[in-house]
Amino acid sequence: MATIPPPAATVPTLGAERSTGRLAPRAATRELLGRARYDLLVIGGGILGTATAWTAAQAGLKVAMVDAGDFANATSSASSKLVHGGLRYLQTGAVRLVAENHRERRALATDVAPHLVNPLTFFVPVYEGGPHSAPKLGAGVFLYSALSAFRDGLGRVVSPAAAARAVPGLRTEGLRRVAVYGDHQMNDARMAVMTVRAAVDAGAVVLNHAEVTGLRFTRGRVTGAEVRDALDGTEFGVDARLVLNATGPWVDHLRRMEHAGAAPSIRLSKGAHVVLRRQAPWRAALTIPIDHYRVSFAIPWEDHVLLGTTDEEYAGDPLEVRATDADVEQILAEAGHAVRGEHLRREDITYAFAGLRVLPGGPGDTAAAKRETVVTEGRAGMLSVAGGKWTTYRHIGRVILEKLKHAPGVGLAEDVSPIPPTVPLPGIGAPQAVARRLLTDREPGSRMDPLVARNLATHYGTLSFGIARLIAERPELGERIHPDGPDVWAQVVYAAEQEWAYTVDDVLRRRTTLTVRGLDGEDVRKRTAELLAR
Repeated sequence: MATIPPPAATVPTLGAERSTGRLAPRAATRELLGRARYDLLVIGGGILGTATAWTAAQAGLKVAMVDAGDFANATSSASSKLVHGGLRYLQTGAVRLVAENHRERRALATDVAPHLVNPLTFFVPVYEGGPHSAPKLGAGVFLYSALSAFRDGLGRVVSPAAAARAVPGLRTEGLRRVAVYGDHQMNDARMAVMTVRAAVDAGAVVLNHAEVTGLRFTRGRVTGAEVRDALDGTEFGVDARLVLNATGPWVDHLRRMEHAGAAPSIRLSKGAHVVLRRQAPWRAALTIPIDHYRVSFAIPWEDHVLLGTTDEEYAGDPLEVRATDADVEQILAEAGHAVRGEHLRREDITYAFAGLRVLPGGPGDTAAAKRETVVTEGRAGMLSVAGGKWTTYRHIGRVILEKLKHAPGVGLAEDVSPIPPTVPLPGIGAPQAVARRLLTDREPGSRMDPLVARNLATHYGTLSFGIARLIAERPELGERIHPDGPDVWAQVVYAAEQEWAYTVDDVLRRRTTLTVRGLDGEDVRKRTAELLAR
């Protein structure tokens, strides 16, 4: 375990480097939120809230955003980590939807966040007696690749031997053929933090760990919110011309603050995942058919293997959602359809987590429910939005902005300016080029670990150079937090100074990869807390 010597009395900053993402003291941020009147107050800092705040700020609106916890601390950092077109949607004939998803996926991967969104090959194994035939899947992956203009290669069918060379854990007994297609993956928590930073760069004022305790009304309309700082209990208010409820699983809770008799508008589906240490390098992911509709994934991610997901209706408290032993058993069993048992040992599990999909209310199986974004207006003028996913989050932000423009009685349309078709997230750059710079731009006699350089490049992009400057100022911050992982102590300092990290979980689960790797033991947590306090 690497240790860090006691730092100087003040935590090092990034010097004269310009950084609009720099954290103002929370008291100053609360004062700023409380003294101005905003065009838009976004409540909720998950996929929908961050996308809307970023888009609205780009359009010239004065935007505030608060979240009761950390940004993306719930479902938005508990996804399957995919940026994908949705192969299974072709079964329902949703060709246009898949084509739209592909366009957004390609935009993220090439123009918006190539430093965060990475290409990945997917295999669909076809077993004897399975729910799909090789010709059907072959035609499906060919159409899927055609809808992306073959920019991720040609969807095709390969032999079991070829697939087993790329995925050493693939079960080959009864394996007839393997369909192949291309998609992308990302680290959802890092995507969220970068999007918040982009919103702040565009002029938004944001505060996490800030719980809305009530709504403000003017002549019967919602015109703001009462807020309590969850870290020190300070209470303050935010005034706004329009309030957007983007609280995900809590959307109906906030709607009842607006109108106590508001009927339920959503239902929740739990999706659980498991992360395991991998036994050998995986060069492709598995899309495992479970039945004619459902699939499960086995995905190489953060040097581990991510398995999941489940899909079952959830009626409990969203704060209490977690992956249960039954979820873990189901996930391992479903992965076992295509992964050999020695690659699915329970002792190799480093992390298990669960999130809640927000689906439109109605009857039927949650697995077959539409994954769509719905915007509704409440009795007192608050807009509520539910649904959405990372692949199309940028497009969803623009759709919501159009709804906001035309909200009756607000008059935002005249204040909204056109925005560019594509705006990159902070840190955009080719990860390989960034990693090479990190390895070569060093003081004589010093050298960054290649694994550390790669980790920084693929999670921060060109912002990695700011972390490198921290290490140059204090070399001890370049030591690994845990010898089995690539994260370094400078990331903790950077998270506190630049990325709105206040708690140990903010850092270990959502700013670094320590928790998902199972490396957030008591000693790491204690040292992280000490560094945050300083």
